[in-house]
Amino acid sequence: MISYSSSSFFRYIAIIAVSLSLYGCAAQMAYREGKDFIAQDKLEEGLDKFKLAMTAAPDQLEYRKAYLKTREKVIYDLSEQADQSVRLEKYQAARKNYQRILSIDAANEQARAGLLKLDMLDQHAALLMDAQSAYEKKDFARAQQLLKKILAENSMDAGANKLARLVAEIIVQAPQETKVTNNYKKPISIEFRDAPLRQVFEVISRTSGINFLFDRDVKTDQRTSILLKNSTIESAIHFTLLTNQLEKQVLDSNTILIYPNTAAKQKEYQEMVVKSFYLTNADAKAVSSSLKTIVKTRDIVVDEKLNMLILRDSPDAIKLAEKLIALHDVPEPEVMLEVEILEIKRTRLLDLGIQWPNSLTLTPLSATAGGTLNLRDLRSNINPSTIGVGVGPVSVKARRETGDANLLANPRIRAKNHEKAKILIGERVPNITTTATSTGFVSESINYIEVGLKLDVEPTIYLDNDVGIKISLEVSSLTSQIKTQSGSVAYQIGTRTASTVLRLKNGETQILAGLINDEERNSANKMPGIGELPLVGRLFGSQLDDSQKTEIVLSITPHLIRNIQRPDAINAEFQSGTETSFRVRPDFPDAAPTTMPATSSVDADASKVTQKNNSNAMNGNGGSGNGMNSGSVNPGVIGPGVAAVNLPGMPQLAWQGPRSVKIGDIFSLQLIMQSDQAVTSVPLSLNFNPKVLQVVSVNEGIFLKQGGAATTFNAQIDPNGQVVVTNVRTLGGASSPGSLMTVNFRAMAAAESTPVQVTSVVPVGMTGKALPMSQVAPVNIEILP
Repeated sequence: MISYSSSSFFRYIAIIAVSLSLYGCAAQMAYREGKDFIAQDKLEEGLDKFKLAMTAAPDQLEYRKAYLKTREKVIYDLSEQADQSVRLEKYQAARKNYQRILSIDAANEQARAGLLKLDMLDQHAALLMDAQSAYEKKDFARAQQLLKKILAENSMDAGANKLARLVAEIIVQAPQETKVTNNYKKPISIEFRDAPLRQVFEVISRTSGINFLFDRDVKTDQRTSILLKNSTIESAIHFTLLTNQLEKQVLDSNTILIYPNTAAKQKEYQEMVVKSFYLTNADAKAVSSSLKTIVKTRDIVVDEKLNMLILRDSPDAIKLAEKLIALHDVPEPEVMLEVEILEIKRTRLLDLGIQWPNSLTLTPLSATAGGTLNLRDLRSNINPSTIGVGVGPVSVKARRETGDANLLANPRIRAKNHEKAKILIGERVPNITTTATSTGFVSESINYIEVGLKLDVEPTIYLDNDVGIKISLEVSSLTSQIKTQSGSVAYQIGTRTASTVLRLKNGETQILAGLINDEERNSANKMPGIGELPLVGRLFGSQLDDSQKTEIVLSITPHLIRNIQRPDAINAEFQSGTETSFRVRPDFPDAAPTTMPATSSVDADASKVTQKNNSNAMNGNGGSGNGMNSGSVNPGVIGPGVAAVNLPGMPQLAWQGPRSVKIGDIFSLQLIMQSDQAVTSVPLSLNFNPKVLQVVSVNEGIFLKQGGAATTFNAQIDPNGQVVVTNVRTLGGASSPGSLMTVNFRAMAAAESTPVQVTSVVPVGMTGKALPMSQVAPVNIEILP
């Protein structure tokens, strides 16, 4: 057993007390320092101090509350900064903020999801670079494949969407046809009259290098006629199949299977694709109805919980479904309605005068004592001592009341297109209803009546930035209470309503006024005769003048947050095949040869084949002839005439960019160039209205830089409304479609339509000569106030 002296024991207790006191002081000091840091907006430093105080004094709930509240604030601020960095494409800064959040709260799911999204964006950036490289190399099939992968995971990727539009303008063929080699696009002129089907495909095969396999039910000896000049291999195959009720299946890059276009063969050969679509804005159930109506697809699953569609159909049908879903799945228009409601109430009350007695009451005293009177008593006992007199009171009134009340409400309502929004500023008054049955049972029910200021709005957003608003305004108030025979209370409600439909410009203010309630009440209490006299009559009567006036003023201003997103022309209208097939007609080349080449000219006749530049006659066993590249024909049948030539089209320029901006906005217009011939220089000049637009900068595009070639680029900006551009590629020529330059404008003044127009352009080819150039259409910009 250990024993302590009294002095040692008290010294030990004192040491413990001092230690606890110092420990408590440290916690309190840390808490104060944390509050100071928070006041200086140093949230993370304050959070560390609060955490230290909470650890030092875990029993202090105030410290814990401050720590949790500050931690929530810090995480929220860091999340906002990270999201803003993602929108500005500052991914490194966003990653740092997400990591800081995880250092504070390791289980924060939002930060984890943000880091995963950044990893996905890094992958998308690498895929976009590969797609851009494939696009410059004219490998449009690979570029489209990479872009589809990006857009399937992030449909809002601006760079991928922009490049996808350029690729879509070039690739219009069906998805399975993109597997076929470039020989599919070779030019051809072909003529057959009543020739066997196999003969036609043999000629196409020898010219294009594509192999054809035939289903056993295809009658290859059936006769067909086809006459195509200045066409392509793709068109020759398409129209031959179309006119003979046949269909094709691409097996690999050089092989096509031909089979009858019947329902049984379609089920046997047509490949099916399963694809899921996660919708961001549109309702999956509504979109499925559109797909069933237009695409006629039957294998479709709607997951309303995930807002997802799963389709199983042919590749052609899936491609059509993709375009339709892209038209549906766009953000809904939204508008912010700024409403100001003012109720002005003015009260004037004047109660002035003297209220004299208006009655004199005589009462027999014996009667007041409870006795009875008879006629003898009235005759003998009525005297001043037996009659009681009652006189009404005299009151002097001098009261004046004045009141002014203003009720102001300034709500801001954000509403979707065609969706109702409601505001109630007031109270819900209980109204009791009593119900009695024939058996005597009585029940009560309570209904709540909305009393006050009620506003219902329903916006309709139009393409021209107008907003139609259906407004219903009701202002009600309790005027009196009414008690029923059963004792229940009912309310008398005064109300004023107004309903109308407006159509306002974006930012335009409309005021609705004139809902006035004006009441004037005058009452007087005067002595007859003398009370009617002027001036003196005021001493012998009183008068009450009560005046109340109430007016409601409503002001409403719409501010568009997002308008209807009109789709691009290429997405708004596209081919969808025939009633029985989604197979689309191939596009013809932009510039086709007008004459046959000198190396091959064939007169397709039933008895002879002639050649202008080759005198070698074909023998009956199928000798070599120049009517087709290394092709052989039998002179006993119709002879083929094949020409493979590709005359390049003229260079083309087209503007890309927004068509509507606001004053003060900085926007970009890109000049996209496409040319089948190699181009080394594209000097040009453009004009614009300097009172409306201001050029911020002019940047060189990727067109002349294709293949990593060095270029020189110079842009001279004239403040009077002209830009002169000179550019030269130092090695070789460029031909793949791409951006020639980007002009950044600032909108200076409102304009319904201001043009930006290329006034002169002279593309230069490899020989140093100017190339013929198609006319460049101007771009018209609407500048909104």
